[in-house]
Amino acid sequence: MNIHGILHKFTLSVPRQALLSPTIGRFPNRLNSLLRVQAMSTVSEEAEAKDFLDFIDNLKNYEKSGLPKGSGTDSEDGFDLGRMRRLMQLLGNPQCKFKSVHIAGTKGKGSTAAFLSSILRAEGYSVGCYSSPHIRTIRERITLGAKGGPVNASLLNDHFQSLRTVLERAIELENGGLTHFEVLTALAFSLFAQQGVEVAVIEAGLGGARDATNIIPSSALAASIITTIGEEHLAALGDSLESIAVAKSGIIKDGRPVILGGPFYPHIERILCDKASSMSSPVVSTSDPGNNSILRSINKINGRPYQFCDLVLQIEKDLKLNIEISNVKLSMLGQHQLKNAVTATCAALCLRNQGWRLSTESVRAGLESAFLLGRNQVLTQNEAERLGLPGATIVLDGAHTKDSAAALANTIEMAFPKSSLVLVVSMASDKDHLGFARELISATSLKAVFFTEVSIAGEKSRTTTASKLRESWIQASEEKGIDIIDYSRNKNEARDPSLDQTNHRGVIFSEGSLIDCIRIGGDILGAETSCQSGVMVITGSLHIVSAVLSSIER
Repeated sequence: MNIHGILHKFTLSVPRQALLSPTIGRFPNRLNSLLRVQAMSTVSEEAEAKDFLDFIDNLKNYEKSGLPKGSGTDSEDGFDLGRMRRLMQLLGNPQCKFKSVHIAGTKGKGSTAAFLSSILRAEGYSVGCYSSPHIRTIRERITLGAKGGPVNASLLNDHFQSLRTVLERAIELENGGLTHFEVLTALAFSLFAQQGVEVAVIEAGLGGARDATNIIPSSALAASIITTIGEEHLAALGDSLESIAVAKSGIIKDGRPVILGGPFYPHIERILCDKASSMSSPVVSTSDPGNNSILRSINKINGRPYQFCDLVLQIEKDLKLNIEISNVKLSMLGQHQLKNAVTATCAALCLRNQGWRLSTESVRAGLESAFLLGRNQVLTQNEAERLGLPGATIVLDGAHTKDSAAALANTIEMAFPKSSLVLVVSMASDKDHLGFARELISATSLKAVFFTEVSIAGEKSRTTTASKLRESWIQASEEKGIDIIDYSRNKNEARDPSLDQTNHRGVIFSEGSLIDCIRIGGDILGAETSCQSGVMVITGSLHIVSAVLSSIER
């Protein structure tokens, strides 16, 4: 059966409410059973932290409701950082009791944090890491221990109970104004201090200047990192790249080194460097001519792709950083991930300059063992089989901006150069849907794009409808002169016989529930070619990644 016959057989005319439910559709009963088992397992794991989860879920959560205009700017519209400082004072200022590396940036924060945390753990340090958002459980945002796994549920709940009276008092003093992110951030810092971590890697949530994490004093800051500056959260950060750069530069502290990832537009880099100069902070840039790191190749080992890179840093400006490591094997793919690895390595070398024990061997080991869910994550064959697609190559990537979509497209071309491609896309309502589509619609060997909907942070209010996503992709395809077959539009009409032509080269667009999209996408790959030479990429947000991973875990 050709791909149009498949779509005719599996018409995706599901009720609107079914789009938001990953358990509705034509998936095998076996998978629906796995979904129920997984849901019960998750409830069991989180039960030990129920008191904490109930407490924090009652607080204002801007991840669910969306960010107010100007909330991340250093202005009257910005979040009240004084509120956070008062909370930390009540908790005994735990952020002063360990060293921190603070990371801000539009993209790459999570990956850079993962690389740096892994390097520090490889050297044997006690490391805490605070990041967002999470994929499967909120405990992922606070990692501790030699393996850097999510904080133990009972440990988290016990620590919360020890602070509950103080937190309740703080909320009362702030007239209920403390938010979900502020309380979680405070709890993470307090837990790091209580557990005696030697260094914490802290990812800013929004911007930098007014972010709840920006209560780290210069005396406790080992280094700052600014990864990239892009047009995400524009309204919340002042409506321009320049205002975004100013907001993110707010994490630069007196006399503490700042590492710039980039690349940045010259005038944006000037904003960051001027702020560093005003704070007497040395600057390390990965765009320095002394960075001669290269991505050599992407090869498969036991069926999984890895990229092999040489890291060569001979940076002389402000600080002298030197390291050379050949043939580093990274599981996180793409030129952008090499950039993130270099950025993290520069931060590690800055710490080494400050007297921290960090060997070249630990840098290599840390980079090679670093992994982050939902960043070019290739599912194992066992995981693909649980999705009902044995033999298929399935990639999960949380790309949700035009820049991350461009990076994803580039990575797909490098890792799967001759593979037929099917995309399954779901996005939040406040993203640049057209810019995202423009970057991926031209991907070589793209056969079909399926649009679906998943909840955002547990709520439907920020979810973009599948039909609105499809409209953006139609516009992008028209701009690029790419022929499409809009099956969603035609699904309830008499089918055009020309769609049965097996040599039709148009890209198919259609809508459906998440499970229908995955299942039918797999059927299309099977009709076009063997699953082994096709790839399905599920993308558009970390929330769709979460939905897929939740559906395959026991």
